[in-house]
Amino acid sequence: MPVKTYTWVSLWFLLTAPIIAWDVGYCFMRPRSMEGGDLHWIWAPYSIYQNVDLVYGVAALEHGDGFTNAQSLLNVFETLLNLAYLYAAHINAWAPAPLIGFTAASLTLAKTVLYWAQEYYCNYCAVGHNSLRDLIQYWIIPNGFWLVVPSFIVWRLGKDLVADLNLAHAASVKAASGKSK
Repeated sequence: MPVKTYTWVSLWFLLTAPIIAWDVGYCFMRPRSMEGGDLHWIWAPYSIYQNVDLVYGVAALEHGDGFTNAQSLLNVFETLLNLAYLYAAHINAWAPAPLIGFTAASLTLAKTVLYWAQEYYCNYCAVGHNSLRDLIQYWIIPNGFWLVVPSFIVWRLGKDLVADLNLAHAASVKAASGKSK
């Protein structure tokens, strides 16, 4: 039986891989990637973002705040799982592929919820200085995608996994009842 795939799920995993790689590069290459750094030209849009989200900014780096790179390391693992899902689902047609995609999206969702919760519990210490317009435009909308889309992927692939487990359970019950006769 072929692996059930969804174009929108596969596109999310495929299109976010270079975006995440770019972000990870910025984080791991700080301060060289930051405004004034010799490699900043690669990450020029971060001139805005490092001032919108101070976790990405100079002060966090100077104070040794490890959250930025810790979440970037998790991004690496999530992206590897995203790519493993694409390979397993579209190249190998491996039946457990949806479990890989579900796990990857769950990790992305959990990390993003943590990122938002951190802001809430520190009284918006890294983004609270922004105007409402800037906050919405540069932080809520872009980061909101990382809550909404993974939530839908978890829901969709989770629903499929439950259906597959129910089917397997029904088949095992039927096989067991056939053996007992």
